Amino acid sequence: MAAYISVPRDLSKVKSKIFFNLTKRQLICFSIAAAVGVPLFFLVKRGGNVSLAALTMIGVMLPFFFLAMYEKDGMPLEVILDHFFEAKFRRPKERPYVTNNYYSVLIRQYEAEKEVDEIVLHEERKAKGKRRAESSKVSQQKRP
Repeated sequence: MAAYISVPRDLSKVKSKIFFNLTKRQLICFSIAAAVGVPLFFLVKRGGNVSLAALTMIGVMLPFFFLAMYEKDGMPLEVILDHFFEAKFRRPKERPYVTNNYYSVLIRQYEAEKEVDEIVLHEERKAKGKRRAESSKVSQQKRP
C-alpha cells in the first residue's frame, strides 16, 4: 500500500525547520520563554507554593509562545499588533474620503498652461515693442 504525502500548492508558505521541527523564530521565542520562565518558577517556588509558581511561570511564558506560534494571513503577532495600535491610536479617528478627480486635474493643468502661455506671449510682445522702439530710434539717428 502506497503512502501519500500532501504537498502544499503554494511553496512560499513552507518554512524551513531547523531543530525539533521548529523554525528559527519559534526556537528563539521558546528559548527566551524558558530563560525567563524557569528561573521565575524557582524564585516563586521558594515561597513554598508550587502551584502558584507553575501558574506564574505559565503566565510569563505564554506571550512568548504566542509570539512564536500565532500567525494570521502570513503576518506574525507583532505585525498584527502594530497594525492594530496604528489603526486605534496613531492614526486620526476620522479619515474623510477625498478623491482626486482626473478631469479636474486636467482642467487645472490646462488653465495653468494657458496662464503660462499668456505670460510668455505678454513678455514676447513687450520684447517686440522694445526692439521696435530701439530700431526706430536707430533709424531716426541714421536719417539726418
